[in-house]
Amino acid sequence: MDVILFLIFAIIAVVCAINVVVQTHPISSAISLVGVMGSLAILYLTLGAEFLAAAQVIVYAGAVMVLFVFVIMLLNAGAETKKGQSSMALFLGGPLLVALLILLVWFVQSRYSETVHFGGFRGGSAQDVGRALFTTYLLPFEVTSILILIAILGAIVLARKEMD
Repeated sequence: MDVILFLIFAIIAVVCAINVVVQTHPISSAISLVGVMGSLAILYLTLGAEFLAAAQVIVYAGAVMVLFVFVIMLLNAGAETKKGQSSMALFLGGPLLVALLILLVWFVQSRYSETVHFGGFRGGSAQDVGRALFTTYLLPFEVTSILILIAILGAIVLARKEMD
């Protein structure tokens, strides 16, 4: 049953991720990204990482997506206009995608040989995540917060220029 649930939500995550890229309207892409985040939360649950699943829903599917939608609406971004496709992209896109997928499968199979035991993960408690976040990963955490602040300020500057 765990494998079936895992496969269902893995397929939903991949389809929503493809939909993020294919959509021409930014709000539709953001809604598809919420689908990806929700599916990832359920995948975390199947692996036994309840805290990470809750954090995924609260932080990413909740707060970050609200921020994305706010910035999209602040910038008043409309649907993307379609342009003609490059003939080189059409010619090389398929074979390069197949080569990338083969390389990815080879890398994952050669690096990770042990099987996954559903519910066997025991490292995702709040204490483990907090300790890792504020010791090992403190610098990336702070850099990420600065980058988010810069992105918000950039969106405000861009929106202010359009209003003037």
